[in-house]
Amino acid sequence: MSEKTTYRDSGVNIDAQDEALSQIRRIVRSTFNDNVLSDLGSFGGLFRGSFPQLEKPILVSSTDGVGTKLRVAQAMKIHDTVGYDLVCHCVNDILVQGARPLFFLDYFATGRLNPKVMAEVVGGMARGCKENGAALIGGETAEMPGFYAEDDYDIAGFIVGVVDECHLLTGSRVREGDLLIGLPSAGLHTNGYSLARKVFLERLGLDFQTILPEIGGKIGEVLLAPHLSYQNALLPLIESGRLHALAHITGGGLTDNVPRVLPAGTDARIKAGSWDVLPVFRYLYQHGGIEMTEMFRVFNMGIGMVVILPPAEVDKVAAHFGRIGQRYYFIGNVVKGSGKIVYDFPPAGYPSWID
Repeated sequence: MSEKTTYRDSGVNIDAQDEALSQIRRIVRSTFNDNVLSDLGSFGGLFRGSFPQLEKPILVSSTDGVGTKLRVAQAMKIHDTVGYDLVCHCVNDILVQGARPLFFLDYFATGRLNPKVMAEVVGGMARGCKENGAALIGGETAEMPGFYAEDDYDIAGFIVGVVDECHLLTGSRVREGDLLIGLPSAGLHTNGYSLARKVFLERLGLDFQTILPEIGGKIGEVLLAPHLSYQNALLPLIESGRLHALAHITGGGLTDNVPRVLPAGTDARIKAGSWDVLPVFRYLYQHGGIEMTEMFRVFNMGIGMVVILPPAEVDKVAAHFGRIGQRYYFIGNVVKGSGKIVYDFPPAGYPSWID
């Protein structure tokens, strides 16, 4: 009789998946709350959809990934941060509509399943979920030899949150004369990594272990700076009705994301130089041969979230940020226009501002 062929022979190790699940079971359960009605391994995650404290609950959902930041994590062999980034990115995406997260699901795909790596990635997700009050109620693990290289992996996240209709943010309340406050980012967050890698690795011939004092340390470690969640800083302001809109500055930068919450007939006028540009962005501009317009469309430029609010609420919002130690910058205002960003640069031009 001919030799038997197994799934493992094709590159898929079910035993490794079982080992990985056994390692992450405790981590995942640590995010559960009383509304979680299922355990890891169920065909579907169960979450009690009862919101007695809300008059008109609206569910808000989103999905995203962390892009080629994964290349940096894999090269540096640091895997416990990208899962955290993924959760915070998704939390911010529903926060801009006023929602607090309920539960999160993940997708983890790889060429060859390494239980230790997967446990580190999911551990980062669990940390992000716990910090933001979300339950990690399930996910999917896919071992795909021949599709991904052996040690490559990709992750995606899916989040569901809820907001009372009276606190829903859509941008419809934004008015001419509103002010723009920028909340600082920690770095690139989860966008612009393909361009950053091209500059550092190809144009400049460096590697992720290279120490650049100008940016604050090893290139790889600086690029792995966490994607911040702004939920704890902003939910009290959302629920007190002090804000008109929020814009999460992700792919497309300030240029493409702020207009997503501008009503017809308005522009956002942003004053360059009104916030601290992080050293990594200054370095990329100075050494990367990147046009300033491209910088603003690819990178967040040091601003992770834009808050739009009426002038009457500025003092109370500023006092709130002061109490919790949240840094912020007044970066512009809403003016008449056609739904775009208008940048005001210093008279001397780009270099004097970013240098």
